[in-house]
Formats: sequence, structure tokens, C-alpha cells
Amino acid sequence: MTSENSNNPEADLDAALDALAQSVDPVADAAVTDALDIDSAEEAEAAANAIVDAEAEEEAVEGETSEDPYKAFKKDLRRRPGKWFVIHTYAGYERKVKSNLWNRRETMGAVDDIYEIQVPMEEVMEVKNGQRKMVTRVRIPGYVLVRMNLNELTWGVVRHTPGVTGFVGNANDPVPLRLNEAFEMLKSTVELEPAATAKGKAAANAAAQGNVEIDFEIGETITIKSGSFEGLPGTISEINPAAGKLTVLVSLFERETPVELSFDQVTKVV
Repeated sequence: MTSENSNNPEADLDAALDALAQSVDPVADAAVTDALDIDSAEEAEAAANAIVDAEAEEEAVEGETSEDPYKAFKKDLRRRPGKWFVIHTYAGYERKVKSNLWNRRETMGAVDDIYEIQVPMEEVMEVKNGQRKMVTRVRIPGYVLVRMNLNELTWGVVRHTPGVTGFVGNANDPVPLRLNEAFEMLKSTVELEPAATAKGKAAANAAAQGNVEIDFEIGETITIKSGSFEGLPGTISEINPAAGKLTVLVSLFERETPVELSFDQVTKVV
């Protein structure tokens, strides 16, 4: 070191600080890293990616929960393989036919072509012996929906299942349902919004307490304004004031089918 630098205290101080800054103590650095839980570069990058993925997943979940359930169900129907066909059954044998057909698809080697069998159900309030209770029943008596690829094998498996009286439409060359038709028949399987459910219960309770003025008559033609058959006309065949329900005959596939509806689900034809 030159005498000039030796006589310069500030230069000596700067040199000492530079040497201190450049010094490395592996043991001390490791201790500090462990204490502060500092990740390596790879770990830090992985952690950052995980955060991004978690945020994306949360956004996707939020998007799914905010999506209209009926739109989501219809989108899912469109993606499913096969076509939906409707078959006639003896009334009261719908669930038995479903079970028998599901077993036959396996024993007859049609597993790869018969994908799904549905008997749409609904929950209704039943008044029996003065007691009110919720019961589950077949929504469209006498019908079963089958999603499948139609070929000679599947036609025979379905047609010869005990309890099946035939396909709807052309018995030998049945036509599948259009997407909207399948959606209308199956959308009752979609969980209803709590508000809609509460509205139906409130209507039933009001009817039970005699707080609803009944402005309907047997034989009257009405229009269904909500539910699975929204927009369809029907004829009232029964009125149940205690349950706040109407039994309405709706024409499906040129056949009258009884459907139970709440008073607030129908409107008079003007």
C-alpha cells in the first residue's frame, strides 16, 4: 500500500468495508437461510408456479359455481357420446326396466354401445290419511331414456327387455331426441336453486293453511310457466288444495302424460 493510501483514513475504511462485503461464511449463510426459510431458485420458481396454478384453479371453480346450472348441464349433455332414445314401458315398471336393461347390456355384450339409462324422478308433497310427506316418484310415467349408439345389437337388447313395449316413434328405425328435447326431459335432474325450492314450499304451506284462493277448474287449459315443461300447454285433471298442487295432462310424443305442478307453476290461457 502506498504511503498516500496509508495516510488516507477514508480509503482505509472503504477498503475494509469492501473486504467485509465480499467475505463469505458458508456456515453462517446456511444458518440464516434455514432461519428465514429461504428457498433455492428452483424451489422459489416451483412455489411461484404453484401459486399461479392455485389461483387459476380457484378462478375456474368460481366460474363454474357462477355458471347457470342448466347451461352447464346442457353443455355436458352435448359432450356425452351416443344419442338419446325414448322407450315406452308399462306404467310402474320404469325403474325395473332400467335395472333389467342395465344388466342385459352386460350379458348381451352391448357395454360399449349403451352408455346410460335414465328414469327422471321428482320429489312431490303427498297427503295421505291427513299426513303430509315428501315422496320421490317417476316424473314421466311410462317412459325411459336410453343414451346409446343405435345398431342391430342395441336395438334388440333394448326392444326385448322385459317391460319394454317399444321405441317412441318409428319402432323399427327409431329417431333420437334432439339436444333440446333430451335437455327438457332430463333437466329435472339438475339441482334447483334454493329460492325456487323455498317458493314452492311456501306455496304448499299457504295452500295447506287455506291462504290460497283456488282459481282453477278441472278440464281447464293452462300454460306451464316454469319447471321442466315450461311453455307447454296442458289440461287440468285434478286439483289438490291441501298440497297446493295440480295434476296436468301434457301431450308428449302424441300421448297424454300426467304431470304434478304447483299452483304458481301454471298460468291461465287468456
